[in-house]
Amino acid sequence: MCGIVGYVGPKQAQDVVVEGLRRLEYRGYDSAGVALVIPGGTSGVIAEAKKAGKLANLEKVIADSTLPPSHTGIGHTRWATHGAPTDANAHPHLGSERRVALVHNGIIENFAELRTRLEDDDHVLLSETDTEVAAHLLELAVAAGADLTTAMQQVCRRLEGAFTLVAVDAHDPDRVVAARRNSPLVVGVGEGEHFLGSDVAAFIEHTREALELGQDQVVTITRDAVAITDFDGRPGEGRAYHVDWDLSAAEKDGHDWFMRKEIFEQPRAVADSLLGRRSTSGLLQLDEMRLSDDEIRDIDKIIIIAAGTSFYAGMVAKYAIEHWTRIPVEVELSSEFRYRDPILDHSTLVVAISQSGETADTLQAIRHARSQRSKVLAICNTNGSTIPRESDAVIYTHAGPEIGVASTKGFLTQLVACYLLALYVAQVKGTRFGDEIEEVMSQLEAMPDHIATVLAGAEQVYDLARAHTGTRSVLFLGRHAGYPVALEGALKLKEIAYLHAEGFAAGELKHGPIALVEQGLPVLCVVPPRGRDQLHEKMISGIQEVRARGAQTICLAEEGDTRIEPYADVLIRLPKVPVLLQPLVAVVPLQLFACELATALGHDVDQPRNLAKSVTVE
Repeated sequence: MCGIVGYVGPKQAQDVVVEGLRRLEYRGYDSAGVALVIPGGTSGVIAEAKKAGKLANLEKVIADSTLPPSHTGIGHTRWATHGAPTDANAHPHLGSERRVALVHNGIIENFAELRTRLEDDDHVLLSETDTEVAAHLLELAVAAGADLTTAMQQVCRRLEGAFTLVAVDAHDPDRVVAARRNSPLVVGVGEGEHFLGSDVAAFIEHTREALELGQDQVVTITRDAVAITDFDGRPGEGRAYHVDWDLSAAEKDGHDWFMRKEIFEQPRAVADSLLGRRSTSGLLQLDEMRLSDDEIRDIDKIIIIAAGTSFYAGMVAKYAIEHWTRIPVEVELSSEFRYRDPILDHSTLVVAISQSGETADTLQAIRHARSQRSKVLAICNTNGSTIPRESDAVIYTHAGPEIGVASTKGFLTQLVACYLLALYVAQVKGTRFGDEIEEVMSQLEAMPDHIATVLAGAEQVYDLARAHTGTRSVLFLGRHAGYPVALEGALKLKEIAYLHAEGFAAGELKHGPIALVEQGLPVLCVVPPRGRDQLHEKMISGIQEVRARGAQTICLAEEGDTRIEPYADVLIRLPKVPVLLQPLVAVVPLQLFACELATALGHDVDQPRNLAKSVTVE
């Protein structure tokens, strides 16, 4: 979710670009940079500055070493994926001759093979990023005689993955060229000037007229024109629209809360978390999996440690890992882990799940595990944070920054990472055949569309939430992988609506919690898909138990499930997916419910009372 800005016009490009980056700071980032085209006779030069850390660090660099005047420039705030957040890895990146500068959002899946070819041709790459590869390829194309637009088309046809690319050419100082595939980019249309941005917040102070680009399109902006083509050079069009939001709403893509925006970003976040996970031969490959196959084969126990929402992702992971690998899994709260004198040795893999990578409880737990000779694998959203640095291996979730304190897309992408870990271990240990792993990967790759389908039904959930503003208590029920979903749904309601909410395994009702059921009590029930053991029928039994005692049953059940209809006072339909993957779709209505109910109650959804985004005290 990097921030990208581009500008061509009469103003000083440095001022416009840095201002635009400041307005994109809400996206979260760990480095920043700008590149300006300085005209000079028949060929200009690129002036650039970049620095790890906050935008203030970049501004100090620019103040200490003033960049020349320019009317064409690009800028970037980076959320690290390939390579740690360092000065060298910050964008923009330049080609070998420093003729082309480029910034990039997304992931180029085939960058490793492209980098190898460049290095075989004696190119020296200065960073660990996938971005620099694209910069070198683009410069090679313009050096061979292509203009920047044609060069961008040629390079994009060679790239795999999801990306937004924005570039300038020192020999062509009056244009900026950009391309997008499965990654956001919007054009700002002015008078005698044009803008590019990751979203409209980048230029909303200059113009409210915008063009939305389609998939696989290249756009060229000059002072007086905007030209759009596809990757093959055929003319294309964007969708023009007027932005009538203020800056705050623009940052939230028109939503009232960052949390709601992030809920609706989940199809893209899940898709991004699946990018680049398979080699050209079809085998799973995980970024920074520094554990050898022999070390993985030696694993005979896995302990997952996490806190809060991440803990519930770990509970889902237990079902998947044990089912696909036959390795026993324990799931423990980070804050309790090291105080019970856990049994650990070299054959134990400790999996630490943390969105921020700085969670103090989890950090202390992995330090204890490593002192006992166990291997540690981190699942994290923040490149360069402490927990990945102190772990033996890491799977980054690629969710992009999450601003809302209550995690949503962080949870879903953690689930994806857990599924990938389970499948990777199964691949190495041979507990699943290649075609079985391929089938699950295909099911995972279909999940973004399924999540989008659930989001399309948001109004039904909003109406339901607004009908419960007088409710003082809510129960959530689930079975199997739906049980952690029930716990997560209850947590969301506690976090932002400040209501009493509890999640239970449906089979445990009769062992005590059913005493809480009274007339009219809303009970949200995550109904398992049909056909898996007797889960579905057992869940119906639990629903009948609470309904008989006057509860209002709100059932989340898959399309085509008619068996549940007599027992549901309200029925929310879910796409038909395998039981182990159902949490990816089942949790979304619960997120929407909590968000809308908290809004209706007048609470600050993004910054709920008493809570912090990253818990850095034990």
